[in-house]
Amino acid sequence: MSERQLKSVITCDLEGRIETFNKGAEKIFGYRPDEVIGKKRVSVFSPGLVVLAHVNNWLKTAREQGEYTGRSVFVRKDGTLFTADIRITPTWRNGEQIGYCGVTQPRPDIPVEEAMPPIGLATRLFGWLVITRAPFLTATIIPVLVGAAWAAATGRAQPFPWLIFALTLIAASALHIAANTFNDYFDWTSGTDPANNNYFLTLSGGSRSIELGLIDEQRLMRVALAALGVAVAVGVALAVLVSPLVLLFGIVGAFSAYFYTAPPLRLAARKGLGELFVGLNFGPLMVGGTVYALTGSLNWLDLYVGVPVGLLITAILWINQFPDKVSDEATGKHNLVVVLGRRRARWGYVIAVAGAFAAVIVGVLAGWMPATAFLSLIALPIAVYASWVLFRHYRDRTLVRANSATILLHTAAGALLALGLFLSAVLPALG
Repeated sequence: MSERQLKSVITCDLEGRIETFNKGAEKIFGYRPDEVIGKKRVSVFSPGLVVLAHVNNWLKTAREQGEYTGRSVFVRKDGTLFTADIRITPTWRNGEQIGYCGVTQPRPDIPVEEAMPPIGLATRLFGWLVITRAPFLTATIIPVLVGAAWAAATGRAQPFPWLIFALTLIAASALHIAANTFNDYFDWTSGTDPANNNYFLTLSGGSRSIELGLIDEQRLMRVALAALGVAVAVGVALAVLVSPLVLLFGIVGAFSAYFYTAPPLRLAARKGLGELFVGLNFGPLMVGGTVYALTGSLNWLDLYVGVPVGLLITAILWINQFPDKVSDEATGKHNLVVVLGRRRARWGYVIAVAGAFAAVIVGVLAGWMPATAFLSLIALPIAVYASWVLFRHYRDRTLVRANSATILLHTAAGALLALGLFLSAVLPALG
């Protein structure tokens, strides 16, 4: 039978996980059924940028109109590309959609260059956002803003050193990107991400940039090292402008960024060390480091002000570990959700979130923080909602609502805390 006569029939669930894989699919794509059924997603058969630019629209058309038909470029197991016609239809059970069926027929008579769907600049830029997980940079931006607002509130940054602030934000963001890409690299090479078939794109399970074919392992490591290089270069500039001691914060950050998932330490697998290092780095140390860079001084209150955002970023990490539990446990990544089990780990999330707000309340009542810091309490309803969803849906897909709400909680509470601290500096002057 010629390639033109072959026909691949593949079905998947709504997450894209492959459920059936016929003989034609074996011959066309080069995989055995046991290699893909329940283990891979249909995105593995398309170039990564095609997935980002077009697949959602194809599925939407199939869902709304009953089918999608078109022509595209696909990827075999050996990495070679080929042209094929495709027909996608939704699959149903008892009146409810349960997935999709894709029928693919190779077109060897049509060159790949001619059939490749258009990939715009926006999609290529979005691809880099996926690779670096840049949308998660709020985890860095918020504590840097809190540190800057606290430096202003304590009157130690007058006039405000905008150049130092900008360099601090760049260095911290570069370290964060290095952490993200090192994390993806080592989670992929250790088998953790390939084993994870239940992630909530893009809230858990890493960026999946290697799986999508957006980048290979070697290039991803080069991106991580380049980001680390930027952080080092800017850190040296800060050391010259402020004090060599500022490098200590960068050294701790670089250590954590690399060894969070890198062997032999692999902090994320050490029964709570991962959560501890993330909370400290994105809380007290980043806030305190920002204050030190801006003022040249540091005291224990500068670190305390970072506790609320540190606990909230720990809550994000914590809740994102719920859908990853099975693959984490299978590959030896023994974080606290794996150690405690999902049911008991729910309480750890509540303790982290409640502790964040308690730290603000104690700080204000003790006179350590201005009363305007209470603005952060406006975000409490988000915390209540996320906790409610977690307790009801910690085992099912609806948990994604709590994952998203926790990210919103960190951003909203952190921004409101920064605003409150800033207002404490400007309101007396206005009065």
